[in-house]
Amino acid sequence: MPSFQTKLKITGLKPGNAPESVMAAAVEALESRHHVESNQLDIVGGVPQLSLRFTVDDRDYLGENHEARTSAAMMRDAVERVALTGSLYVLRRSRGRWSPV
Repeated sequence: MPSFQTKLKITGLKPGNAPESVMAAAVEALESRHHVESNQLDIVGGVPQLSLRFTVDDRDYLGENHEARTSAAMMRDAVERVALTGSLYVLRRSRGRWSPV
């Protein structure tokens, strides 16, 4: 199964939401379609960034990439219900390296 990673910058919380609701929304959205292998919160240049690693079912290379991008966009939509977001990145693991999709 191909492994993907999505990175999403968080620029603020929407009123009435706890900080932990951001990661919960991200994981819940991705888990509805894929197996989530790991998740973490990093601070990159002073900005919080969610990183979630997940697998996509085997199929053709372009189809796998499309599914990963679509799922990452769905995850961002879910997170935007509780937080303000910035840049979204989708990466694919290939030969021990992460490459942009």
